[in-house]
Amino acid sequence: MKKVISKILLCAAVATSGFAEYPSKTIKLIVPSKAGGSTDTTARLFIDTAKKYWTDSDFIIVNKPGAGGLIGFSAEQRAKPDGHTLGLIFTPQFVAHIVSGKAKYNMDSFKVLGNIAEDPGVVVVSPESKIRNLDDLISAAKTSKITASVNGIGSDDFLAAKNFEEITGVKFNLLPTKGSTEQKTAILGNHVEVSFMNLSQMLSNHNAGKARIIAVLSKNRASVAKDIPTSFEQGINLEMTATRGMVINSKVKKDRADKIIDLYNKVISDKEFQERSAKSFIFLDPKDSVSYTNYLKDLQKTTQKVYDKSPW
Repeated sequence: MKKVISKILLCAAVATSGFAEYPSKTIKLIVPSKAGGSTDTTARLFIDTAKKYWTDSDFIIVNKPGAGGLIGFSAEQRAKPDGHTLGLIFTPQFVAHIVSGKAKYNMDSFKVLGNIAEDPGVVVVSPESKIRNLDDLISAAKTSKITASVNGIGSDDFLAAKNFEEITGVKFNLLPTKGSTEQKTAILGNHVEVSFMNLSQMLSNHNAGKARIIAVLSKNRASVAKDIPTSFEQGINLEMTATRGMVINSKVKKDRADKIIDLYNKVISDKEFQERSAKSFIFLDPKDSVSYTNYLKDLQKTTQKVYDKSPW
């Protein structure tokens, strides 16, 4: 009897010890893009700050670029649900892959932690271009075929360009690129007439006079770019932004998921994190788990409408 009781106590001690030790392994943050970009920077700032709160834990970035984020998103979905793997996502690609049927994951595959940042869409031309506003762009596109670069099929740039076509009746020669670096080269070298991009990617070039942002695709002017008019101000009711949020496997147990959400909230509220993000042109837009989950579901519906008209 004593041996049985001892074994029971031993098992209980091991179980308790295992629970108390979480996190017991290195925390991986999967980033569905190459190192060096704004998405990767967001992730690195996050783990730098996370170390302040989980002082006994090690964090590493695991970059899994390719296929418009699909490779990384899929890796996040396949991660062992033990709470030691976090995933960064970006929109609209995250839901666009679901809509197009390319993803093996769906919204139920993940527990959404929340959103970290947003990056408004912009319309950019070369500083030598005669196109100075959206009216000029529409007129030019109706006169001749204009090449517009976007960051891949199904990206926020792609959807912004397709929506612009739908609203204005113009038709671009869309040029999908492999990333913002290629887009920058094209627009700065005056190899394309216009590019649909994100504010963080081109703001410094705009400020330096190396490119001209003719519109921010939002209802309100960006606080860091008060000189740039919005699409709405120019009579085009087109809003497009990229968001960067975080998820974990939906099968992670609640006690561990709650700890991770608590860590997420602490990082997002951290003053140093906020200051470093601002210096890196990362525009914070915190949304909690419920709000961001609803945002993603609504985005999936609107993306579905675009896909139904112009499948990719």
